[in-house]
Amino acid sequence: MPIIVEKKMISLTILSENTVRGAGLLGEHGLSYWLDTGTRRVLFDTGQGMVLEKNAAKLGIDLGQADAIVLSHGHYDHVSGLPCALEAAPEAALWLHPAATEKKFIRSPKGKPRRISTDFMEVGDFGKSRIVHRVTGPAEVVPGVWVTGGISRTNDFEDVGGPFFLDEGLAVPDPMDDDMAVFLPGSAGLSVIFGCAHAGGINTLDHIFGQTGNLPVHTLIGGLHLAAASPDRMNRTVAAFRALTPQRMGFCHCTGAPAIHRIWNEFPDACMEVHAGKRLIL
Repeated sequence: MPIIVEKKMISLTILSENTVRGAGLLGEHGLSYWLDTGTRRVLFDTGQGMVLEKNAAKLGIDLGQADAIVLSHGHYDHVSGLPCALEAAPEAALWLHPAATEKKFIRSPKGKPRRISTDFMEVGDFGKSRIVHRVTGPAEVVPGVWVTGGISRTNDFEDVGGPFFLDEGLAVPDPMDDDMAVFLPGSAGLSVIFGCAHAGGINTLDHIFGQTGNLPVHTLIGGLHLAAASPDRMNRTVAAFRALTPQRMGFCHCTGAPAIHRIWNEFPDACMEVHAGKRLIL
């Protein structure tokens, strides 16, 4: 399907993030976004589920109006709110990568396994009547809002961002094939919304450019999982952003404070604060 550059304005509201601003709102270690095109609405990730309903209600958002729910990957801090979201929006189609329902573990600093998938996702029972799209390639979720599908790994400096595994014995590395991002090819340029960018932020952008052509980059927002990034990876990431000259960047969640500070110092005019309760136009 050809990717059409949309001229409409789409609003983005952050429902869940590690940090928060605004009376009556709550933060948690997680991410959830609400996209409104004016005619369609998309919930992208669901956070841990502890703040999703409360923050949505406080921000005047009715989760029941979601036309689609998209999952960036299968980690608990992005999918634990899914049962709540599915109950609130029984007609919403669900979009996820097939690997998002696999068991997932991380190795702790002490070398012990910690499970970071959820029972609900592993069972994969999303309701018999619900439309479920298990996507591996780019697809248009609603007009103007696209999901990447599985992301090609083409550079030699990005990795999945941590010691992730598919087994409790920590013997089978998790390639994070389920990692996906959402992108909006608009008339003002390309906007990309990351979950955790386990495929690598630059790999993700290169993958999208392969579908859209080299559109100017307008907005980059979300998690980049750079908390454990090497100096080389950080230097090359900054160099790539400098070549792309995004108009706005707002990195958060798993990006890590040192990486956020580095990017903010390198691009002070483009960077913006990101937190639960943030609203912007894409």
